[in-house]
Amino acid sequence: MPSSAPSALPASKTKTAIPLGLVAGVIALIVVLLIPLPQGLPVAGHRMLAILAFAVVVWITEAVSYEASAIIITALIALLIGTAPNIQNPAVEYGTSAAIGMALTGFSNPALALVAGALFIAAAMTHTGLDRRIALLTLSRIGTSTRRVLVGCIAVTIVLSLVVPSATARSAAVVPIMMGIITAFAVEKRSNVAAGIMIVVAQAVSIWNVGIQTAAAQNLLTLGFMDKMLGQRVTWSDWLVAGAPWAIIMSVVLVFTILKLMPPEANEIAGGRETIDRLLADLGPMTGQQKRLLCVSVLLLLAWATEGRLHRYDTTTTTYVGLVLLMLPRIGVMTWKDVQSRIPWGTVIVFGVGISLGTALLTTQAGKWLGEQVVQHTGLDALGAIGIFAVLAAFLILVHLGFASATALTSAMLPILISVLTTLPGEFSRPGMTMLLGFTVSYGFLLPINAPQNMVCLGTDTFNARQFAKVGIVLTIVGYVLMLLLAATYWRWLGWI
Repeated sequence: MPSSAPSALPASKTKTAIPLGLVAGVIALIVVLLIPLPQGLPVAGHRMLAILAFAVVVWITEAVSYEASAIIITALIALLIGTAPNIQNPAVEYGTSAAIGMALTGFSNPALALVAGALFIAAAMTHTGLDRRIALLTLSRIGTSTRRVLVGCIAVTIVLSLVVPSATARSAAVVPIMMGIITAFAVEKRSNVAAGIMIVVAQAVSIWNVGIQTAAAQNLLTLGFMDKMLGQRVTWSDWLVAGAPWAIIMSVVLVFTILKLMPPEANEIAGGRETIDRLLADLGPMTGQQKRLLCVSVLLLLAWATEGRLHRYDTTTTTYVGLVLLMLPRIGVMTWKDVQSRIPWGTVIVFGVGISLGTALLTTQAGKWLGEQVVQHTGLDALGAIGIFAVLAAFLILVHLGFASATALTSAMLPILISVLTTLPGEFSRPGMTMLLGFTVSYGFLLPINAPQNMVCLGTDTFNARQFAKVGIVLTIVGYVLMLLLAATYWRWLGWI
């Protein structure tokens, strides 16, 4: 009998290699664990430093998503700290139940609730289209010369920073509008005009992350650490008074830098006014939902700005009152179903675990021990307040080059720096210095990968990383020097140094 036909070969299975960054993170974890226990550092603190090393490596390499890394960190805290001797009673272990509670403590922090509330407001803006209307109305008031369009981009960013508490959401709202204008104006996609507009959008978002407390998640994370580790916080208006002057000056520097380094091919964009008017006309009259959302947004702004002056309600509480109004039947502008798909829930998870990581470093005395080591081996204790700020701010700016997330950078580094500040001798404001260091976390000026808004703008293919870095180098140097000048004068007068 003829031999039967050979059976079909099984389909080849694609094997996914384990990311090298994850392997490096595990190695870093093991190496720190194998180091002999340093004097003065509890076993739990030693293990927390190992977990911190793992987190930093995984976040820098982006070996896994931030959400996945947050879950891994939670499990590591539960297992490694749960089996470590209790600091208060070394004869017994923490227990995994207590350790998992420590790993989840960030989810009960008011700062996390504020982040979640901010994300809901941002979702409401995109759901109703109010963010797009605000952007177009602002541009229509500025004008359509090349210089005015650049100024208009910054003006839109400032206005949206007040009412859209999410940097990524703001850039996602502005970029399509600006791309539509670039296309309608018949501007070449790779021209200096188009590149300048998009770079201004990205950099202005980072600049105003410094100026407005609710503009970025890392600011709210900074507030969470201040509340947990220092027992103090900064009001919305105090943050604005401190940060807005820097942001205003840097906005001027940004426009000047773009015009000098990337001179526009034309001083006037033909048909600009007509295009903006047409886009506004396409939106039609303001809807009832948009009017109600605008009213709630204005009320929230007033509540945030008058905290501690006209009333005693904190930012988180007033934000949630606003959310209640936005979600009430008939009165509100959205339902849970409308916004649930628009909320980046992973951000909430990463934020909560970030606060937990910082809290665990404090609870296990790892942060205190690390802060003492930094002070002993760097000579920071011999410097004045301005010198301390100069060194720590420069450190954060340099370290940010390795992070694609300001939230991850804040989670990893700010608890350590707060521990350093509490260890240092001398009379200076620890909460104030923490806030000012929180400003430098937003320095995502150099590389497109350093901030989500940069990547959103890079995706328009109007500029390359070299053009972005050329502008970013100037902004970083000028911004750093300006912060030192303000620290020596304005911020010192305000009592933050």
